[in-house]
Amino acid sequence: MLYNLLYPLADEYQFFNLFKYLTFRSGGAVITSLILSFIIGPRLIRWLRMKQKGGQPIRDDGPESHIRTKQGTPTMGGLMILLSVTLSTLLWADITNEYVWIVLFVTIGYGLIGFTDDFMKVTKRNTKGLRGKLKLVGQFAIALLAGFWIQKVAPETIDTHLALPFFKDWLPSMGVLYLPFVMLVMVGASNAVNLTDGLDGLAIVPIMIASGCFALISYLVGNAVFAEYLQIHAVPGAGELAVFCAALIGAGLGFLWYNAPPAMVFMGDTGSLAFGGSLGAISVITKHELVLAIIGGLFVLEAVSVIVQVASFKLTGKRVFKMAPIHHHFEKLGWQEPTVVIRFWIIATILALIGLSTLKLR
Repeated sequence: MLYNLLYPLADEYQFFNLFKYLTFRSGGAVITSLILSFIIGPRLIRWLRMKQKGGQPIRDDGPESHIRTKQGTPTMGGLMILLSVTLSTLLWADITNEYVWIVLFVTIGYGLIGFTDDFMKVTKRNTKGLRGKLKLVGQFAIALLAGFWIQKVAPETIDTHLALPFFKDWLPSMGVLYLPFVMLVMVGASNAVNLTDGLDGLAIVPIMIASGCFALISYLVGNAVFAEYLQIHAVPGAGELAVFCAALIGAGLGFLWYNAPPAMVFMGDTGSLAFGGSLGAISVITKHELVLAIIGGLFVLEAVSVIVQVASFKLTGKRVFKMAPIHHHFEKLGWQEPTVVIRFWIIATILALIGLSTLKLR
């Protein structure tokens, strides 16, 4: 919004020329969303504690320490991030850019699904919440609409094509399989992040790491000069998504202030579904869907651990892990919660660096 209002005045007032630069506006988005988080956070936590007398219901079959240490902690803290990111993005991004609205549509849509799930959990006092099938129907419907929208906005040369890491000239068209693929990416990313959100601070830092990576990727693919130099496929207009990613980093830092062990508030599905979905949408727009699987490899690992556990138990009656998702397995092995969280952050950082290396290794 500031770009649309102030940059046209640059001819008269040279200072406003700053709003032309994505780097300046991304920096402004980080600071703004961080400040908003600190303003919203205390008030939101007090309100959630008042409304959620018993806090988020804790799984009876979970690690014993959770029943003792996490009982009574409110959930839906993702609202803090959601509000901060949305307001900051609208303030600093070019609001005529359709890619910005697509990502906001997915983020807010998935956030509403997550909010409904969290609300049902705290009001019914159980861990089930919204029925899984209904949740998936809503996620796939939003992803389908977003996929159509992306296909409409993207240049014809790349609209239904898949970019492959390490290959600079191969861009195969997926044809009718494009929309199902887009839906799978967004829904898969959303639920993978949701499964990761099980320990204090565990999900939000990898979300920020992935956001930082995609801020860079968005900036590069949106710049024709850098895209040609790196031999990656240019996506005109995608650079504006760097502002959204920057806002997510700032809001994530603000949320981590309250979510650091021992957490004062949990993100809940409100946040994890929303920002997993947004990362999926950004990866589709920037044509880096497969790179998301590397950068967000920790989320993939968590999701795969659940799939393996369920499949093994149904087929053989035996469990591969002591408990799934896999972060609970290590807790059952005797690792302390901060140990699991910090080591998983390290893994997320390593995978992010590997993912970023694909920009040049072609």
